[in-house]
Amino acid sequence: SRLSLAEAQANRFAIDWQAFTPYPPKQLGVQLFTDYDLQEIAHYIDWTPFFQTWQLKGRYPDILQKEGVADQAQKLFADAKAMLSQIITEKWLHANAIIGLFPASSVGDDVVVFDPADKARELCRFHFIRQQMKKPDGKPNLCLADFIAPLGSGKTDYIGAFAVTAGLGMEEKLQQFEQEQDDYQSILFKSLADRLAEAFAELMHKRVRTEFWGYAEAERLDNDALILEQYQGIRPAAGYPAAPDHTEKAILWKLLDIDARTGIKLTDSYAMLPASSVSGLYFSHPESRYFGTGKIAADQLADYARRKQMDEAVMRRWLAPILEEG
Repeated sequence: SRLSLAEAQANRFAIDWQAFTPYPPKQLGVQLFTDYDLQEIAHYIDWTPFFQTWQLKGRYPDILQKEGVADQAQKLFADAKAMLSQIITEKWLHANAIIGLFPASSVGDDVVVFDPADKARELCRFHFIRQQMKKPDGKPNLCLADFIAPLGSGKTDYIGAFAVTAGLGMEEKLQQFEQEQDDYQSILFKSLADRLAEAFAELMHKRVRTEFWGYAEAERLDNDALILEQYQGIRPAAGYPAAPDHTEKAILWKLLDIDARTGIKLTDSYAMLPASSVSGLYFSHPESRYFGTGKIAADQLADYARRKQMDEAVMRRWLAPILEEG
């Protein structure tokens, strides 16, 4: 059984906003990065999911010595490194990124984004879902909006938005592999493009924390620490457990004009093209964290559809995976 939405909202994650000063970004507004250096991006690759794509279980680099899979893992890794170096030197792929940092305030379970040039002008609002499961005493029912200072708090808070791709130019190369009927190279290429996109998201998030927003200027983390997310802040993406609604991507696309500026498009089902792309939001609060919304009840569905000004039946279809039965 679920809490009612009102009960869940009453048990929100409570931050003492009076005692907290949000971090003003060093550079507000939108910045575009085109044809980003793939060599630099490659330093941020997390190889563990790459091996998982090939059904090889184990953490990198241990997997290269792991009994039963070491030979296969080593061969695959050698092939991947060889292709990666070709991708970089022969420019098989192009990487573009866009980031935006904006004043923002939470209003209930929504976050309102304001124009950096006119802090009274609303640009858009993002809509979030709150956990409705019964929690042990003292444990809050989380919603991403909880991590942004409320409109009435007297504090100006901020939110970031981003989209990155490492998949531009991918289709031509895939067609070539198809003509050569080389499935192995094709799958290897796709999995490397995906790794580069995730690495690019990691790299841009680091630059945001240390340079453009600058709330963690002193951060000194190696790649292992980045992979383990030992940094301050989060970058939740629409479609993932903390923000399960894919249709929110449409708001992000409009806010940053992503299609026109980066070449990353959204399909009718809100998938990103090229597929090797990542998009989402940046939160800076030290207590912000990832979570799963879990299943939600009919009262939240109705409230959410109303907040988004979308038909409830349409919203029901998009949120089907997290709707409580009955």
